[in-house]
Amino acid sequence: MERKYIISIDMGGTKILGSIINSKEGIVARYKRSTKVQKEKVKKVDFAETLFTIVSELIFSSKIPESQIKAICLGIPGSVNPHTGKIGIAPNLNIKNYNIKQRLQKYTKIPVLIENDVNLATLGIQHYGYGIDKQNMLVVFVGTGIGGGLVFNSQLYRGSTFFAGEIGHIEIMKNGPKCGCGKNGCFEALASRTAIVRNIISDIKLGKKSLLSKLVKDNIPIKSKALLNAVNNEDKLVSRHISDACETIGLVLANLNNLLNLEIIVLGGGVIEALHTFMMPKIKLSFKNHSLASSARGVRVVATKLGDDAALYGGLALAEEFLEIKV
Repeated sequence: MERKYIISIDMGGTKILGSIINSKEGIVARYKRSTKVQKEKVKKVDFAETLFTIVSELIFSSKIPESQIKAICLGIPGSVNPHTGKIGIAPNLNIKNYNIKQRLQKYTKIPVLIENDVNLATLGIQHYGYGIDKQNMLVVFVGTGIGGGLVFNSQLYRGSTFFAGEIGHIEIMKNGPKCGCGKNGCFEALASRTAIVRNIISDIKLGKKSLLSKLVKDNIPIKSKALLNAVNNEDKLVSRHISDACETIGLVLANLNNLLNLEIIVLGGGVIEALHTFMMPKIKLSFKNHSLASSARGVRVVATKLGDDAALYGGLALAEEFLEIKV
């Protein structure tokens, strides 16, 4: 019997991850590239053409015949309509009102599906991670920004205009720092990696000591691995700002759980993946301190075991939902 696969591509805030995958073998081919490189290419060529290049590279490297690829599933960091294939807005990709399904379908006959990137990761966690036996779940990814995905009664909740899960833009501090969405004091503007790094850089420029001072002086981007190295070397400034973010994350999760009374809250994203040993105990303590006791007893707060692969596995569930195919 001919083996079947899908191509899953996750367009993250800092990197693009691609794979050829099925449910039996898992990931059989991988692709990874910086989103910065992608943005530069998008300016010169059509976004769909760039994506088709990634699809072609995956097929070529895997040596799997195109006839065995049954879907192309895209995780987009922004608002998308999975039924029409239209991207409403994806700020990190500089894209607005763009029908990626129609455009990409000009290059390939393989069916194209799209979903919000965190929703796609949520589907992966629901079907292949901690959410397998859970009916009500919240997934929160902390990275360049903060995004969320919701599962109610075992179904992904997309909302009336496909915008559900944007927890990063809950306003929690009046007159707080400016968020990328244009508002002030959003959750994302206080607890994402972008926010943590902004606060660290601000203190270093004020003359406070840190192991990251040289990176700031040389204008080198501070990524999650640099934060982890600083924490492992007991950098007090970095540890304090990450701890502040953990307090905020726990607070927001507690308030959401007080409202929704969930079974499980799963955390992921680059920051959590790199720093889960340091962050998770602090997030859980904050969650407990801000929760109603009876609500907190009924929920687990965990870090995803799928890591960056969550969205890639989510493509399998998306293909089954929209194309009724199981690979």
